[in-house]
Amino acid sequence: MRVGLQFYLSDTNVDAQINSSQRQLSLAISAVPDDRTRDLPLNLCLVLDRSSSMAERPLEMVKQAAISIIEQLKPGDRISVVTFAHRASVIIPNQEVTDLELIEQKVRLIVAEGGTSIDEGLRLGLKEVAANNQHCVSRIFLLTDGENEHGDNNRCLRIAELAAEYNVTIDTLGFGEHWNQDVLEQIADAAQGTLAYIEQPQKAIFEFNRLLARAQSVGLTNSLLTIELMPKVRLAELKPVAQVAPETIELPIQLEGNYFTVRLGDLMLDRPRVVLINLYINQLSPGKHKIAAVQLRYDDPGTNQENLHSEVLAIELEAQDLYQAKPSDTVQNHILTLAKYRQTQIAETKLQNGDRTGAANMLQTAAKTALQLGDKQGATILQTHATRLQIGKDLSQGDRKKTRLVSKTVLQDEST
Repeated sequence: MRVGLQFYLSDTNVDAQINSSQRQLSLAISAVPDDRTRDLPLNLCLVLDRSSSMAERPLEMVKQAAISIIEQLKPGDRISVVTFAHRASVIIPNQEVTDLELIEQKVRLIVAEGGTSIDEGLRLGLKEVAANNQHCVSRIFLLTDGENEHGDNNRCLRIAELAAEYNVTIDTLGFGEHWNQDVLEQIADAAQGTLAYIEQPQKAIFEFNRLLARAQSVGLTNSLLTIELMPKVRLAELKPVAQVAPETIELPIQLEGNYFTVRLGDLMLDRPRVVLINLYINQLSPGKHKIAAVQLRYDDPGTNQENLHSEVLAIELEAQDLYQAKPSDTVQNHILTLAKYRQTQIAETKLQNGDRTGAANMLQTAAKTALQLGDKQGATILQTHATRLQIGKDLSQGDRKKTRLVSKTVLQDEST
């Protein structure tokens, strides 16, 4: 297995006559199979809400979804299951999937009662996964339908950040309409995972299977991007780095001198992580110039190798006395993807502050951006929600959650 690393500049030329130029750099990073490639063992923990609000059909559908993905695990995969209400407990300790009947029986015996303490469930889930976290893909699926009424949301975020340090990805699933989208998104973003929305109980199996397929497509883990900026090149001051695929995430960076690093986590075989970086370049003399050097550190569980490094990728552009623009459609799409996310965020903030007109206008802008990207389903949802606000109707909790999801990604159709 090796790293696939491609770069695109918003314009590979700059005007040598002006003092400063802005350029966006896109990096597409993926795992590339070779002759030695094999399926990686999966170390999966299901952290499931069993509070009283999950009673009857919701919990039954979640148990069916859990059993469905457990039955798809392969020899060498490991499973653990944690449930939480106002307290959390380990239902199935971390183990290889050998006694499938016993594991399924324990899942079927889960009952709903009590309140909700997400952080306790996460804490135990991370403990189970970390117990066997070598040479595998470690994943937590966290599902909840409510607020963290008996827990601490800041503690959830700290646990997610700790999970990332342990090379454990957390995918979050919000069930129904009453979960906290800010908390679940922050957990997923901090632990390099994805946010999923189970709008109706019958969609639980589809969403669990989608996340399982994503976990099973991982080829490399624990990736860390390092970028060296050349003299006369600097990062934009505000939110200079974001991931725009497979989901949009504002990425925190560690900056030291002219180097910065970004943690990316797992790399998939079929869906590259695309990172968009906003740069400013001071005036350059005519000719070709190296503006940055990019390298990736990663682990290869398939060969039990850690702390591997890709070749250094040099990023170059040309300064011209007679400047001729050479724009990239690829980067323009990445810029629009990030714009859609940020426009929707602004709309949400305006709505929270009571500015319905401003929120509607910004949602309309986001809908137009989605159309430019070819995201027709997203554009329809954003425009519909803008129209609801314009005619004086409120957005339901479900509408707001769908808006958030549309801002981060292109929705997948359950039938595909």
